[in-house]
Amino acid sequence: MVIAHHPCYAHPLPANHRFPMAKYDLIHGQLQLEGFDEDADWPMLAAMSTSTIQSCHTAEYWETLRQGSWSRTAERRSGFTWSPALVERESIIMSGSLLGALEALQGGVGLNIAGGTHHAFADRAEGFCLLNDFAIAARHLIDHHGASRILIVDLDVHQGNGTASITSDDANIVTFSMHGASNYPFRKEESSLDVALPDGTEDRAYLDLLGHHLPVLLDRCQPDVVFYQCGVDVLETDKLGKLSLTMQGCAERDRFVLESCRSRDIGVACAMGGGYSPDVSLIVEAHMQTFRTARELWS
Repeated sequence: MVIAHHPCYAHPLPANHRFPMAKYDLIHGQLQLEGFDEDADWPMLAAMSTSTIQSCHTAEYWETLRQGSWSRTAERRSGFTWSPALVERESIIMSGSLLGALEALQGGVGLNIAGGTHHAFADRAEGFCLLNDFAIAARHLIDHHGASRILIVDLDVHQGNGTASITSDDANIVTFSMHGASNYPFRKEESSLDVALPDGTEDRAYLDLLGHHLPVLLDRCQPDVVFYQCGVDVLETDKLGKLSLTMQGCAERDRFVLESCRSRDIGVACAMGGGYSPDVSLIVEAHMQTFRTARELWS
């Protein structure tokens, strides 16, 4: 079991960066309190190389991002005000998801405390996502580590539009997104399989749909690795969500995904994705359920 952590505030960040990032140090602290530093490897992470990033992002976009020379419209679309620290942190997050993917390729489980940046396109940022970690890591496993089939399971409440776009022409990468039909992004891309959910979807309906689709995909694709975007913005308390899952329902979702993979001897790379409940302690606890289940299954 590998856990990727990257300090949020290694450098001062503008105030508008802190809303989507505040949970990460709290999750890290809770993991330490619960002894995960004894049960998992916590390797030091370095920024991802330019060549690896450009396997999925255009050279022009990466240079624009590095220099902060994007337009005001592009900056607003990203959700962030540009800073060198922000770009450095995003690049380190990419390395965290790649590290988890390499562990998963060996049949293990790798969890990135951050990541799940599924709104980033090849040539632009969107929705708090500058670079697309799962697309980059999947491409790296295929190009450099002999993987032949990757399944990306995206259960964040928002469709993984950037991931779907970047991987659309790659027959080796299958994308599955279950998301709110009326939620962001309002212009959806086409995943290999999209399941759009009505507002207010509750535990039973959600889990029944997941239970129907995921086993079929796993058995049909027979992936070398599953990437799991396990955002907790599906919770009924989430202010950006519109779905109505309980904490128990969210925990059952994670257990079903992870057990389905473990029982088939498929390694999993997880990224925490979104979570915007007003009470940050609920966000942290929802994410901790994922870590606890992973530790139990891969212990």
